[in-house]
Amino acid sequence: MTKISIKVGNPLKQKTACLVLPAYEGRLKNSFSELDALLQGRLQKAFRNKEFSGKKGEALLLHAGEGGCERFLLVGLGSKRQTNAIGLRNFSSQVAAYLTERRIARCLIDTNLLHFSKGAEMAGIAAISEGLLLAGYRFDTYREKTADAVAPLQTASLLIGSSRDKLAAEEAVREAEAICRGICLARDLVNLPGNYKSPQLLADTAQQIAKDQGLRCTLLPRAELEKQGFGALLAVAQGSVRDPYLIVLEYHGGTKDERPVALVGKGVVFDSGGISLKPADKMEEMKMDMAGGAAVLGAMQAVAELKLPVNLVAVVPAVENLASGTAYRPGDVLTSLSGKTIEVLNTDAEGRLILADALTWVGQYKPRVVIDLATLTGACIIALGSHASAVLGNHEGLIRELIKAGERCGDRLWQLPLWEEYDAQIKGDFGDIKNSGGRPAGTITAAAFLKQFAEDYTWAHLDIAGTAWADKNTPGLPKGGTGVGVRLLVEYLRRQC
Repeated sequence: MTKISIKVGNPLKQKTACLVLPAYEGRLKNSFSELDALLQGRLQKAFRNKEFSGKKGEALLLHAGEGGCERFLLVGLGSKRQTNAIGLRNFSSQVAAYLTERRIARCLIDTNLLHFSKGAEMAGIAAISEGLLLAGYRFDTYREKTADAVAPLQTASLLIGSSRDKLAAEEAVREAEAICRGICLARDLVNLPGNYKSPQLLADTAQQIAKDQGLRCTLLPRAELEKQGFGALLAVAQGSVRDPYLIVLEYHGGTKDERPVALVGKGVVFDSGGISLKPADKMEEMKMDMAGGAAVLGAMQAVAELKLPVNLVAVVPAVENLASGTAYRPGDVLTSLSGKTIEVLNTDAEGRLILADALTWVGQYKPRVVIDLATLTGACIIALGSHASAVLGNHEGLIRELIKAGERCGDRLWQLPLWEEYDAQIKGDFGDIKNSGGRPAGTITAAAFLKQFAEDYTWAHLDIAGTAWADKNTPGLPKGGTGVGVRLLVEYLRRQC
C-alpha cells in the first residue's frame, strides 16, 4: 500500500516530486495566481489555450524549474463545490494512476483547495486516503512477474491548513488504512479462482483473522451441521465433494452485557446453479458468489484493527453449489434448521437456503441487530445496475441508518419494499415456503423468503449482486471483486458505538 503522511505549510515551498492541485471548473483564474507567477505565466497560457478547464477527470502536468516542487499536476474536479466521498476517492485514485503510469513515485496533495462540507474535513481526508491506497490494489497472484512491471505510488503526503488538525488527520489516515486492508482482503477472497477457493479456505482465512486480531473463531463442520439439523445448508452442499462449514467469528469490544450486532454473509464459493444449471456465459464469474461472506470477514478484520467499542458476531455459511449425481433437485422438500420446510423450485436460488439456516442459528446470541449481505439475485442487477446495493428489511429505523451510512461512505443503498403482499409469491404447495417466487420482483421475493427466518430480529438484508463485481478496470477499482460492504459496515458500526 502507498505510505501516506500529513503535512502543514505553504504548498509551493514543499520539496516533492509532484505537487497535486485539485481544481474546480470555472474557478481557475483566481485560484492559482501565485503558482502562475512562479511558472512565469505558463499556467494562464494553458488556461487560455483550453488545455485545462477543471472539468472532472482532466489533468495537466507542468514541469517546474529549480526549486522544491519538481512538477505540478492540476486535476479537475468539475463544477460541484462540495465533493462527496465517492468523488474524493475517484480524484485521489486518478492521481495515483496518473503518477504511476509516469513512474512518479512520490507526491504531495494540497487538500486546502478542496471544498469539504462543514465538519466533514476528516472524512474527506479519509476518503482521499482510501483512493490512494486502493489505487495500488492488484490481484496478480497467478500472473507471471515481469521485470518492467510498474510499481504503484510509493508515498503521498496530504497538505492540510492547520497544525491543530494534524493529529485528527493522521487518525483519519490510520482508519482509512484499516478499512482498506479489510476491503483488499475481501477483494482477494472474491478474486481467488474456484479451484483454489473452497469452504475450507474461507474457514482457514477466518481462523487467521482470529489469530491476528485476537478474535474467537468457531467452525461447524459437516458432522456438526448434520447433528444440529442444518437441512437447507447441507442440501446445497451435497452436490460437491468439498465439505461445507459454518464459520463464526466473535469480537468483544463492548461491555460484557451488551447484545451483539450480527453480520451474516453468503459464502457460496462457486455457484454453477446446481441441477438448474446456469448458462455458460460468464459462469466463470460465479467464483464471486461469496462476496457477502468476504465483506463480513473484511469488516470484522477492520473493526478489530480499529478497536471499535461494539460486540459483533459474524456468521458465514460456506458451501459450493455444483451439479452432480448427489446434488439436490428441483422439487425436493428440505427441513431447515428452524423446522420450516422449503420446497425447492430452483437449485440456483441456493443463497437464500444457506442464509436461512445461518439466520436461524445466530439467534442463540440474542442479537440486537442482524444484517445479512449476499450476492442474492440477478434481478437486483436489472433494477439497480452496479451503482447501488438494494436494502430491504423489517425495521425502517435500521434501514434509514444503513442508507445514511452508505451516503456518507459511498457504498450507496436503495430501499425496495417488503410488503406482506409479496409473501404470497413464496407460499409453498408441498412445503411451508418455496425458494423462488418466480421472475416478478425477484429481489423482493428473495428478501421475503429470508424474512421468514428473521422474524425475531431487527433485521436488514443487503443484496450486493450488482456492486460486488466490477466488469472493467477503473482507477482504484480494477476488474473483479470490489470489496463492497466493508466500509459500509464499519461506517454503520461507528455510529452505534
